[in-house]
Amino acid sequence: MTTFFGEDGNTVACTVVEASPNVVTQVKTKEKDGYSAVQLGYGEKREKSTSKPLAGHFKKAGAAPRQKLVEFKTFPDTPSLGSEVKIDIFEVGDFIDGIGTSKGKGFQGVVKRHGFAGVGGQTHGQHNRARHPGSIGACSFPSRVFKGLKMAGRTGGNRVKVQNLRILKLMPEKNLILVSGSLPGHNNSFVILEK
Repeated sequence: MTTFFGEDGNTVACTVVEASPNVVTQVKTKEKDGYSAVQLGYGEKREKSTSKPLAGHFKKAGAAPRQKLVEFKTFPDTPSLGSEVKIDIFEVGDFIDGIGTSKGKGFQGVVKRHGFAGVGGQTHGQHNRARHPGSIGACSFPSRVFKGLKMAGRTGGNRVKVQNLRILKLMPEKNLILVSGSLPGHNNSFVILEK
């Protein structure tokens, strides 16, 4: 993340997104595929790292192999196969949604994963339960632990959608978009931007 100075002089926290030209690798129609959609390919990939079925798929579109393929069911106007989609489809001030995979944090306890406060102070004989969940069960009825109880476990690594992010600036010569706020995922991860 970085900061952006608005016209009023205030600073806004923003994220810089590189959106190099995406190639239309497939145009799906209701008659042939059962639904209409546009498939875009992002990022260059080596020919030898691409499987033969995907290599044929890219060759049909007249494009070089791509790292990531994403489908969009709603698109402003249906582009032709093999054409490039650039950042000029966005405008400064548009509100978009950012979709990505959040940072994976591994196996975490209840304090970090769910924000539990822990058992409390370390007085009255306690010395090793400060960050534990405490009691998890009920009495003899229902005499079990309910499904979905907040417990320790794998944290992060989920698909996250952040809504209503404002486009602050477009830099077409460098294919950069400045978006207000933060986007899910680590640096250099893939993010989908939806209007």
